[in-house]
Amino acid sequence: RRYRDTREAFPHLANMGKYSTTIITVIFSLFYNKYRGEDGEIVFYTLWLISHTVSSVYGYIWDIKMDWGFFTRNAGENKFLREEIVYSSKNYYYFAIVEDLVIRFSWVYLHVIKTRHNDGTINVPIEIVVTLFACLEVMRRFIWNFFRLENEHLNNCGKFRAVRDISVAPIDASDQAQIIKLMDDPEPRNFFRNRKKLNKKPTQKAHAETPLLEDAEDLDHSEPLTINFNTSDISKKK
Repeated sequence: RRYRDTREAFPHLANMGKYSTTIITVIFSLFYNKYRGEDGEIVFYTLWLISHTVSSVYGYIWDIKMDWGFFTRNAGENKFLREEIVYSSKNYYYFAIVEDLVIRFSWVYLHVIKTRHNDGTINVPIEIVVTLFACLEVMRRFIWNFFRLENEHLNNCGKFRAVRDISVAPIDASDQAQIIKLMDDPEPRNFFRNRKKLNKKPTQKAHAETPLLEDAEDLDHSEPLTINFNTSDISKKK
């Protein structure tokens, strides 16, 4: 549908290819289980193994490059990442890159365990093993959401599918002045570039002195304005 509306082959048709490799993997897995122990077993097993490998590599590259926007040429000091990052530590991003790779290929470990279980080498209930690997996949998708949302927020404003004045990072009182500047700045990326050049963090004293924004509805407009005049000073001048 997106390709029909925009006529852009990339990334819409490429994204369709990613899901197509998963469907092909499921089909070959079905035929492998059906012809297990027969003449066609080795053929469908090989096709299933190849398709599953291609699907995992395809999905991992798409996660890292397209969904998260990592490995860009203008990453600067954020090596292997991108120019702007929201979260405070780069280790979060590097951990996610490795974690996504390991769990993307968890089907290999599960297949080896199932084979050893069928041979009698491993005596662990296979249902428990499958459940544990399913939980790992849930964790992988949970972590994927954070960096996908971050990348959308930073880089998806070009086609007016997102707004710039909403922060995905935790907000406290010290961030309010910065958020106001971002809302008024026609190019908010300049803020992140300048912050990286300065490489400074505001002190606790600066945080304490930053005034909080007051809601106009909370102000009391009922008190009259009073002006005190010192009559003695006026009489002296006369």
